[in-house]
Amino acid sequence: MSGHSKWAQIHRQKGAADAKRGALFTKLGNAISLAVRLGGPDPTTNFKLRLAIDQAKTANLPKENAERAIKRGAGELAGQKIKAVTYEGFGPEGVAFVIECLTDNRNRTSSALKHLLTKYSGNLGGPNSVSWLFESRGVIRIKKIDEELELALIDAGAKDIIKEADNVVVYTAPNDLKMTKEFLEQKGIKVEYAEVEQMAKEKKMIKNEAKNQLEKLFLELDDNEDVNNYYTNAEI
Repeated sequence: MSGHSKWAQIHRQKGAADAKRGALFTKLGNAISLAVRLGGPDPTTNFKLRLAIDQAKTANLPKENAERAIKRGAGELAGQKIKAVTYEGFGPEGVAFVIECLTDNRNRTSSALKHLLTKYSGNLGGPNSVSWLFESRGVIRIKKIDEELELALIDAGAKDIIKEADNVVVYTAPNDLKMTKEFLEQKGIKVEYAEVEQMAKEKKMIKNEAKNQLEKLFLELDDNEDVNNYYTNAEI
């Protein structure tokens, strides 16, 4: 388990109850708004916005929600500005957490995360308390791959290719994510997901009792509308 990225949240909550999907839709809208504010409203020139819109489509975010998020990011609608904030901390059994948030109220977000981690036998840490345990990687998911495409991806700079039960994961250097995604699209391959994620350099084995606590903590982080992505070094 490298973490509970947006990919996991999207696929876990697509068929969930309205309240669960509502939290995910808020996260996706915030990601779109922030991408527009930082890089402009044109997805053809704003790669982060293109990624955010792709994820929104995968999660079936209503078109009007996405359009409203774009307008909010462009300053056409009233509202507090969304900011990206990363928190670090520990969960049960000393599991390391990197929690990426998109929020319009840092005090609310930090208080909520402090409460959650403490509730599950952990604590909120300071900057660089656990980030050194992780490394950034570009992550692309596609449905399938043949030998020819696999070799072409390696030649194009893919760092690793992992075949999972229902999809293929292509890992790249963070700066190569855009190039690799566009390479696949030019080949006519549908990219199911693309994002820069934090990968644990080493995994930490978790016992049964801590596993139950972790799973409950994961669910509460999923339900928190300010939490965009989160990553752990837990091996369950």
